Amino acid sequence: QVQLKESGGGSVQTGGSLRLSCSSSGNIDSSRCKGWFRQAPGKEREWVAVIFSGSTKTFYRDSVKGRFSISQDSGQVTLDLQMISLIPDDTAMYYCAVDWWGCVLGTPRDNTGHWGQGTQVTVSS
Repeated sequence: QVQLKESGGGSVQTGGSLRLSCSSSGNIDSSRCKGWFRQAPGKEREWVAVIFSGSTKTFYRDSVKGRFSISQDSGQVTLDLQMISLIPDDTAMYYCAVDWWGCVLGTPRDNTGHWGQGTQVTVSS
């Protein structure tokens, strides 16, 4: 059973940067998909950045392209999200996930897969 734990959240002003890190209890290299999601109060959980197994290609939602970067360490146990030029709309609880429902680039229909507990990111204007 893979357990995920996020860290690195915090409060910054517009234009600031944060680096989120997700540590896993085991190697996640064999996972079909791994990535970061976020959920703001009153809104659906949305995908942010994803890496698919067997591919070096990364995917980002349009609103974070050019500002966020997802990476994985060589040991395949840490998944990071570097965020720069943060804006208030980035304020949310951020979750890392592995093998979520259908590996969709969207809102998963359920909580299948492995999810961390989340780390809060707050961006003030």
